[in-house]
Amino acid sequence: MSDLFDASPWRTFRWHLGQKHYSGSFWSATEQALVIYESRLELARLLFADFDPAVSRIVAQPFLMTAHVDGAVRKHIPDFLLRTNAGPLVVDVKPAHRVSRPDVAFTFGWSRRVVESRGWGYQVWSEPPVALLENLRFLAGYRRAWLFDPMLLDALRLADLDGATLAGAFASVPGFGPDAVRSSVFHLLWSGWLTTDLDRPLGSAHVLRRCS
Repeated sequence: MSDLFDASPWRTFRWHLGQKHYSGSFWSATEQALVIYESRLELARLLFADFDPAVSRIVAQPFLMTAHVDGAVRKHIPDFLLRTNAGPLVVDVKPAHRVSRPDVAFTFGWSRRVVESRGWGYQVWSEPPVALLENLRFLAGYRRAWLFDPMLLDALRLADLDGATLAGAFASVPGFGPDAVRSSVFHLLWSGWLTTDLDRPLGSAHVLRRCS
């Protein structure tokens, strides 16, 4: 199983003028490396995986599945393989309006049976709530841990921010520059040391909670 998480993507892609898909590479804090994606929706799923503390590895285009289904050979490459606290999770990403199409539903159906027969998890992932996605996009800008002053982060951890508002957190360590404090608070939110309600747009009145 560990070999799968160290393998190169089964399928890569090229950029070209007029291509239909928005593809690229995202620097993942979880992987400490670039991870490819083939659409904006795949990028969104990648953000959610990178933010999730239960995810410790992320592999794009991880393997080719081949199965005999209804008298024919079927092939499919899932979008992501995640190593989670609950075990391996295979993820297919598809817009909600396409999931119910007969060909798509058929492929995902046999893929689920194959994956779950191994005791792994399988997920079909579609568009997330807008506010939550926008918040994660914003917080992802603060994911690179080496950019933050360890002394400032320690000062924030000692400031007992549990129950404080964002505005209060920004003013909690006056011995440091306000821009640096603000950025460090957002980094603690991204890294999971702090949490707040991300289902609505972030604002100064958001209440913070320290994660146990």
